[in-house]
Amino acid sequence: MIEIDARRKPPLGMAPARFLREFWQKKPLLIRNAFPDFVTPIEPEDLAGLACEELALSRIIEHDRASDRYTLRTGPFAEDDFPGMPDHDWTLLVQDVDKWDGDVAAILSRFGFLPRWRIDDVMISFAATGGSVGAHVDQYDVFLLQAKGHRRWQIDASENPPLDFRDDAEIRLLRKFTPTHEWVLAPGDMLYLPPGVPHHGVAEDPCLTFSVGMRAPSAAELLGDFVDTLAAGADETLRYRDPDLTPARDPNEIDDEAMRRAIEALNALRMNDQDRLTDWFGRFVTTYRSGGIVAASPEPLDTATLESALSRGAVLHRNPFSRVAWRRLSRGAALFVAGQSYPMPVADARRLAAATEIDLGAYARLGAGARAAVVDLAGAGHYQAGGDEEE
Repeated sequence: MIEIDARRKPPLGMAPARFLREFWQKKPLLIRNAFPDFVTPIEPEDLAGLACEELALSRIIEHDRASDRYTLRTGPFAEDDFPGMPDHDWTLLVQDVDKWDGDVAAILSRFGFLPRWRIDDVMISFAATGGSVGAHVDQYDVFLLQAKGHRRWQIDASENPPLDFRDDAEIRLLRKFTPTHEWVLAPGDMLYLPPGVPHHGVAEDPCLTFSVGMRAPSAAELLGDFVDTLAAGADETLRYRDPDLTPARDPNEIDDEAMRRAIEALNALRMNDQDRLTDWFGRFVTTYRSGGIVAASPEPLDTATLESALSRGAVLHRNPFSRVAWRRLSRGAALFVAGQSYPMPVADARRLAAATEIDLGAYARLGAGARAAVVDLAGAGHYQAGGDEEE
């Protein structure tokens, strides 16, 4: 099975456990009516406006059919860039639209069967008729939800598809693409693709497509950050040692014993403590690729000031760009926010990770450590106050 109608059981057409067992990171699935009677919460004009914002990550990809050439431009764009665009063969892509638009962010609640920290963003593309970004492959899971208009998708679900890239394009396009399946998606239809499945989408008419992408750090990214963390906290007294040195047979040779001692020196840095491993991974996975968008409060914030604002009706709203997760430790738990770690009881960590808003009542139910964390996070810009008394 590679196609299902989900109208009776959206958004997957089956129990999440079955989807994860049979399809997740295993094989593609076309889900008709994943979002029955779907009406897009954002229009092409809104997306174009967002692409003009300085901090929005946006691109325009144009395709010249005669030469089969794709050209890339990156934003921010000027408002007068769009009226002159042709009515065919171009695509506007804007990342992180869920961080800018609450109605788009609400769609993510339908993906609650996945760890929230695994979801990267909702990228939205507008394509004029014939618009495409070319045949390509992603190294992460993605759900492609058709929001407006119609898009024709082709995929290569063969066992070992060719993955060589063209050397004549600014973007990573496949040199050879032979589709095994083809569909036209209408609003509310969704295509799930595991990593490594070549795909190609072309707009049948002016259309919007929502791409819910997963965060999947490479082994090189994990290793690089892990080694940096180990090196930053390394004891300077841990060094290459050779108290068992014997006279060298050849003073210019790196012999087997030297290699053994080098490995021992590296092994001395190994992080065996599970709580330390948790601290590293939690910080790593909540560090956002565009974290500079979160700005600290211009004025220092103390507990008294924050509690006074809450008592007057202010509500703390979590910055949508602030990634949050939590994990149990050997004692208590840790809350991770944008690369920072805060120890606190399990109940408090769970509450704060789930809460996008904190009012006086929610704040009062937290323990002292969690309240101190909220003050620190608000001062760093991860919570912003609003309500009857905006401050």
